[in-house]
Amino acid sequence: MSHQPLHDRADADYQKALKPRHMQMIAIGGSIGTGLFLGAGGRMAGGGPALALVYAACGFFAFLMIRALGELTIYRPSSGAFVSYAREFQGEAGAYATGWLFFLDWATTVMADITAVALYMRFWSVFTSVPQWILAFIALAIVFTLNMLSVKVFGELEFWFALIKVGAIVIFMIIAIAFILTQTPVDGNVPGLNTLIGPGIIEGIFPKGFAPMITLALGVVFAFGGTEMVGVAAGEAKDVEKVMPRAVNSVMWRIALFYIGSVVLFTMLMPYTAYSEDESPFVTFFSAIGVPHAGDIMNVVVLTAALSSLNAGLYATGRTLRSLAVAGTAPKFAARMNKHHVPYGGIVITSALGLIGVLINYIYPTQAFAIVMNLAGIGIAGTWISIMISHWIFVRRARAGEVTRPHYRLFLAPVTNFITIAFLVAIIVLMWFADEIGKPTIISFVILAIGMTIVWWCIRGRVNTAMLEAIVDTESTDE
Repeated sequence: MSHQPLHDRADADYQKALKPRHMQMIAIGGSIGTGLFLGAGGRMAGGGPALALVYAACGFFAFLMIRALGELTIYRPSSGAFVSYAREFQGEAGAYATGWLFFLDWATTVMADITAVALYMRFWSVFTSVPQWILAFIALAIVFTLNMLSVKVFGELEFWFALIKVGAIVIFMIIAIAFILTQTPVDGNVPGLNTLIGPGIIEGIFPKGFAPMITLALGVVFAFGGTEMVGVAAGEAKDVEKVMPRAVNSVMWRIALFYIGSVVLFTMLMPYTAYSEDESPFVTFFSAIGVPHAGDIMNVVVLTAALSSLNAGLYATGRTLRSLAVAGTAPKFAARMNKHHVPYGGIVITSALGLIGVLINYIYPTQAFAIVMNLAGIGIAGTWISIMISHWIFVRRARAGEVTRPHYRLFLAPVTNFITIAFLVAIIVLMWFADEIGKPTIISFVILAIGMTIVWWCIRGRVNTAMLEAIVDTESTDE
């Protein structure tokens, strides 16, 4: 006999204020960010047209992950999302590890995002005289204030941020296809398949061999980080059973259209050597065809993508830390809610760590966050692995008759769970051999993992293991 669905006490006091249009755009915005608008330039320069294949592979596994999360979300919507599901299926130790890995990811991402915003602002001469750390601080302060207002404000911000990003990509694709069909030269190059595979199919697609694909993979996983955000938002959404399947199913075609499609078009328009890590590939193309103020226009879009990521990071870590704090595995302060039903304690903690990013901007304004960003990538991979483990245990319990799977399911589970976990573990392990920052990143992560384990053994005696209770109201138990 199947048991009743469970209720996570950490979900108390949230409002169901996110509408279907918010959820759709949160799902879209989560998978389109600076990883495409800025990062794709450097990745194309490093790996050539084969980047499209890396996006396809990582995108497929991202889809499997979000599909598994979608099934869990319909089974039991929770603002604690993967932390709450780890709590139910892996125990509090699993919830602790999952929550802090996710926090690691987004706390470091927040640092990177405020740095990105500061750098993008200095693109315009009016801001070049303003110290980078001041711009970073202002960005953090504005988004922090907006996050404090209500979940509806967050939803509206993400809706418009995503709309700007999608609009920019669609305009690019229409113009790019027109140039290819009419064979209009771009910076002296006649666009088409010849540009993509001129030297030969293998040489054209893999101009630098197969090795760069390993290096690019973790960066691409980081670029797709945020797709899991829709699972967090589901806890404050209306009509989850109707909205989630549409939001999740759209992930696959969005990755195919926006990421793979954009890279294929870029490499058909100009040789991969025309792109660089110092400039958005969109700016490279529009500047090459002589569009006035192309840099200004795309800088606004890239700035929007960074602000969107910063906004989502504060939103998600606030909810995640509250789920941990109520159970006793995060500071009690993180459990606090304000009158707008916003978990301000967790958002304050993340923002305080964001101030470290401001400090780094003050001390090292010209140095990149290479190791920190790779740690964020491991945090994302770890979170995805935890989601697949929770779903695998969920499926196993369903087969034993302990729980009931919803009609919307991850196909071929648990086989798809295993191959996704194997893929993500392989990416992390191969980092050691990938490049010069791979080894220090792995070493840093191992030290961090040891520290997390020590903390767990110190606090496990005071952890609340009775966070989950059966839902008895008829509304929640209706199928």
